[in-house]
Amino acid sequence: MTLFMKPVPALLALGMAFITASAAAQPISPLVPADGLAAKTWRFVGFPKSKADIPATRFELAETQGERALKVSTRASYGTWVHDLPKVDAGRLQWRWRLDQPLTGGKGVADILTKAGDDAALKVCVMFDHPLDRVPLVERTMLRIARSVSGEELPAATLCYVWDSVHPAGLQGTNPYTQRVRFITLQGKGAPLAQWQTETRDVATDFAKLFAHELPSGSAVPQVRAVLIGADSDNTGAQSVGWVKSIEWDR
Repeated sequence: MTLFMKPVPALLALGMAFITASAAAQPISPLVPADGLAAKTWRFVGFPKSKADIPATRFELAETQGERALKVSTRASYGTWVHDLPKVDAGRLQWRWRLDQPLTGGKGVADILTKAGDDAALKVCVMFDHPLDRVPLVERTMLRIARSVSGEELPAATLCYVWDSVHPAGLQGTNPYTQRVRFITLQGKGAPLAQWQTETRDVATDFAKLFAHELPSGSAVPQVRAVLIGADSDNTGAQSVGWVKSIEWDR
């Protein structure tokens, strides 16, 4: 799956990604702090207990070619590494990432355009404080139900940047499970493996393009409430290994 995207149960999982943010510093905390310990502001979020049989994607600090980074490994698994924010303006998000092993060895083909293949070896997602009254009625109703059941203020809009091995870079689309998540493939079929790639995205511009029909003329892009790193292979049963580091806002 590209995000917490199994109809209502998935939306409930999405609610687990949020806690009340304090007035802490707004910059994203380092993935690899100087002391080598995991930053307290990053935390793991997986499926709810009802999906406890699905293994968790593994996030660990490790070294590759002499660089410390966050290693992200899947094995028929699901999971995200979440950084909550006190609602900051959407700026330019930058990070470095590499994919050493694309999704392989599963029971099906990973294809983010289909429900059966909706897995991702690596993704960086931004969650927005999107006004509910801008969401189409049917989706708004489903989101309200999920919020009521979970007791969480689930985000109404999420944008994911994906490293994909099937489709070409530049593909833009909607998650097959929900209209609340849109994606852009930044690295695609044929992208070099085991090589660091640097990304810089104007998050506000990307949101305005992918959620254009929900952004009234002259309206500001919603503030950001969380950033996450994720990978999953629960649909295809595949395996993958990737790395992420130096994720930060470029103001």
